Amino acid sequence: MDSIATWFNDAVSVGNGLIWGKLLVYLLIGAGLYFTVMTRGIQFRFFGHMFALLKGSRDGGEGISSFQALSTSLAARVGTGNLAGVAVAIYLGGPGAIFWMWMTALVGMATSFVESTLAQAYKVDHGDKTFRGGPARYIERGLGQRWMAIAFSICLIIAFGLAFNSVQANSIAQAMEQAFNIPTWIVGIALLVGVTPIIFGGLRSIAKVAELIVPLMALLYLILALVVVALNIDELPSAIALIFNSAFGLEEAAGGAVGYAVAQAMMQGIKRGLFSNEAGMGSAPNVAATASTRPNHPAAQGFIQMLGVFFDTLVICTATAAVIILSEPALQSGDAPNGIQLTQVALSEHVGDWGGMFVAIAILLFAFTSLIANYSYGESNIEYLAGSRRSAGAVFIYRLAVLAMIMIGSIAQLGTIWNFADLSMGMMALINLTAILLLSPLAFALFRDYERQLKAGQEPTFNPDEFPKLKGKVDPSAWPSLSNKASQASSSEAPKGSGKDA
Repeated sequence: MDSIATWFNDAVSVGNGLIWGKLLVYLLIGAGLYFTVMTRGIQFRFFGHMFALLKGSRDGGEGISSFQALSTSLAARVGTGNLAGVAVAIYLGGPGAIFWMWMTALVGMATSFVESTLAQAYKVDHGDKTFRGGPARYIERGLGQRWMAIAFSICLIIAFGLAFNSVQANSIAQAMEQAFNIPTWIVGIALLVGVTPIIFGGLRSIAKVAELIVPLMALLYLILALVVVALNIDELPSAIALIFNSAFGLEEAAGGAVGYAVAQAMMQGIKRGLFSNEAGMGSAPNVAATASTRPNHPAAQGFIQMLGVFFDTLVICTATAAVIILSEPALQSGDAPNGIQLTQVALSEHVGDWGGMFVAIAILLFAFTSLIANYSYGESNIEYLAGSRRSAGAVFIYRLAVLAMIMIGSIAQLGTIWNFADLSMGMMALINLTAILLLSPLAFALFRDYERQLKAGQEPTFNPDEFPKLKGKVDPSAWPSLSNKASQASSSEAPKGSGKDA
């Protein structure tokens, strides 16, 4: 048995090295740059429009609103990676890693737009005023490759639904034990009590909880970070200079280690950035598809989900970076290779001993919301795999499995589970990136259609009849066709390059 376990661990490590070290990082960055070029910098040209859409984003009728979908995706994105992951990036790659995290997020915003827009276009009516969708459905409906869709769903359920929930529970339990001396098994039971009624309430319940907790927890964390910056305002210019100098090896120029320093900063920043904002991973589209969008167009949720990447990396991760970099003793301590202690040391150095307790509470909120959001991703894919007839029983079994993994994660060491989760997430990301690159012409056409209507002073409205490639692939209950008269008028007025060339 020991030899089999060793072989399995070695195989997982080799797979992770190949996917994350040789393929995925370059593919994710390359795809993001391609989407940025093809949309002529959508994340920059429509930056203000993203925020403008927030005004009406809470209007979802009886379904799940765009704001609830954004909050749920942020609940999954904003987790321990925003506290521990940033610290690890700085510890291993230097302050310059933060610059490359920013660059990763900027190109990732375009990727997030593409995958979330496709998820909306191919969403299906769930029959309860909500929708379902995501990579599994746009892979099957758009590409006709059900085997790829099944493989994606299995990888997502393993990574997000089960393994990552164990890891998040473990982070909460360890933080509570360290800060408040609460035994991990008690923390595990408390998590079960808190999570059970939410996940058994379904996706609508999860969206409502995320809508309440996520904005509050992010705001409190940002306020504390701003206080830290205000207390160290004189050092802020030098801290910013340190990030840029370290990113391009200027700090190490005298020592002749420029190439190695830049490579480390780039690799750590890109890896941690991608892991944190999840752009291109295929996770966020699962919840993006559930939204009743305002305006009633697939691209609207694409813009909303771009905000998720922006808030996660360019706002919250930057807040953590500011706390750490403005603390010179923390940077020089070298005592925190696992990340979270470095953040605790830095915050305590700024505000006193209660800083460590604040980090523990932040982990509790960040990781708890990640638990329920990760669960929601898995539920959507369980329903896809099981089909409508068997979905209720399959979802019930899945809920019990998630609760079991939360308890196990609270009291166990998770090295092997974490490595296997990384492998599963890497595989699902490869499948999703392949799919969205192949389907990107449709996403670009949807974007042009939205942009054309916006420039004409109209509220963008999606008419599936204007997109020949969607014929027979769109759920008419989710996206009913407009009247023939409206369709003909739209066709006659549509300029060259609009949705008709999809």
